[in-house]
Amino acid sequence: MQEANAQPTFNLRRTWFLRGIWAAVSIPGLILASAFVGFAGLAKEAGFTLAETVFMVAVVWALPGKVVLIGAVLSGGTVWAAAFAVALSSVRLMPMVVALVPEMRGPRTPNWVLYPLSHFVAVTSWVLAMEQLRGVPRTMRTTFYAGLGVTLVAFNMAVTAVVFLVAESLPPTVSAALLMLTPMYFLTSLWGSARERAGHVAMILGLVLGPLFHMVLPGFELLAAGMIGGGAAYGLHRLSHRRKRT
Repeated sequence: MQEANAQPTFNLRRTWFLRGIWAAVSIPGLILASAFVGFAGLAKEAGFTLAETVFMVAVVWALPGKVVLIGAVLSGGTVWAAAFAVALSSVRLMPMVVALVPEMRGPRTPNWVLYPLSHFVAVTSWVLAMEQLRGVPRTMRTTFYAGLGVTLVAFNMAVTAVVFLVAESLPPTVSAALLMLTPMYFLTSLWGSARERAGHVAMILGLVLGPLFHMVLPGFELLAAGMIGGGAAYGLHRLSHRRKRT
C-alpha cells in the first residue's frame, strides 16, 4: 500500500533509470551487439548508406525485421510489400509485449507511457526485463525498462555506425565472418530463450532439413523446413504431454 501511494521523486526515477542502463550491460547485451556488427556488414554489402542503416536500427529495432527489410528491398519489391514483410516478421513479438506489459504496468501507469516502451521489446530486452523486473518496485518498472531499452538501442546504433565506417578497411575473411554473426546470434538467442524442449527439437530439425530442402526445393527451403520441422516438434510436444498425463 505504501509503495502504491508513494509519489516517486525525480532522484528515485533517475536511480532506477540508471539501474536499467546498467542492466543492459550484460552477456545477452554483448551478444546482441555482436549481431549488430554482422548486420552493419550486411547492410553495407547490400548498398545501404550509413544514415539509412543507423535509422533502421532506431526505427525497426528488432534484428530479424531489419534483415527481412533488406531482403525485401534487394528483391525489388514495392514499399508496401517490404512494410508487410517487416510487419509479418514482427508479429512474433506480440506475445512478448502481452507478457511484459502487465509486469511493467503500475497502479497509475498511463497507456501513453507503455506504447513507446513497447517499441523496445525484442528477444534480448524481453529476456533481461522478465528476469529483473520482479526485483524492481512496481512504480519504477517503466523507468527501469526505459533505461534498459534506450541503452540497448543507442549502443547498437553506435556499434552499427562504427562497424559500417570501418567495414571497407577489413580483410574479406573478417567481413565474411562479421556477416555470419547475425545468424549465429539468432540461433543462440532462440536456443537460450526456448522454455520447452520442443523449441530445441524444432531448431535441430530446421538445421538438418534446411540444407536438404535447399537441394530439392530451392527457394522454398525455409518454408518447407519450418513447416515440417515445427510441425514435427509440436507433435512430439503434444505426445509427450499426453504420456505424462497417463
